[in-house]
Amino acid sequence: MSLLKTLHIAHLPEDLQVYLSLYDEVKNAGFLQQQLLQGNSAFEYAFIDASIIISSNHLLAAVFRAANDWLNGRMKSKNVHSEIVFCLSMNNNIAESFRRFGICPATTSLYAIKVSRTPSVNAATVQQHLSNSIEGKPLPFEESAITRFTDVRKVKKTYKLTDLGRSKVGAGRKGGAAKGKAHEDARLANGDNGGEEAERKELEMMVLG
Repeated sequence: MSLLKTLHIAHLPEDLQVYLSLYDEVKNAGFLQQQLLQGNSAFEYAFIDASIIISSNHLLAAVFRAANDWLNGRMKSKNVHSEIVFCLSMNNNIAESFRRFGICPATTSLYAIKVSRTPSVNAATVQQHLSNSIEGKPLPFEESAITRFTDVRKVKKTYKLTDLGRSKVGAGRKGGAAKGKAHEDARLANGDNGGEEAERKELEMMVLG
């Protein structure tokens, strides 16, 4: 079973469809990664580790940018699906993008994304293929499920963001990472867990720029 969500993203062609699934308790991430590395065309998806995604907006912004670059011949990677993974990154290193945002054998929760303008690729065919290929528990692509898997510390480290909502010291400033980490550790040590949702929203804004 696959709780597949079909989306049309504004400002993209009407015939361009985006299919998204979220899986937990995945047992064969290593197999899925190997299909990508081997260039198996049947597995042309963006497989993304769920722990690094802060919200649906975070994920869909990368999908929009990748699809737009695909349509306008501006891609830096081999297809629109690898471009989605690349568009989550802050730099131009494609290999690093896959290490940070793609799946690995240890991945247990992931997003599977398919972008298509081909009529033969539709919700039914994508759902069937994912159901047959991913050994895991499908979940609805909803904000409550998405945020459940977010590793906020990992997101902050990856995007070099620290000390949200306070002095806004970032790793882009000299000494920012060390100061931000010290402040965060002190906050957690004092049991300050308030404002978690506000912090998540602020983190999303900073990630999306």
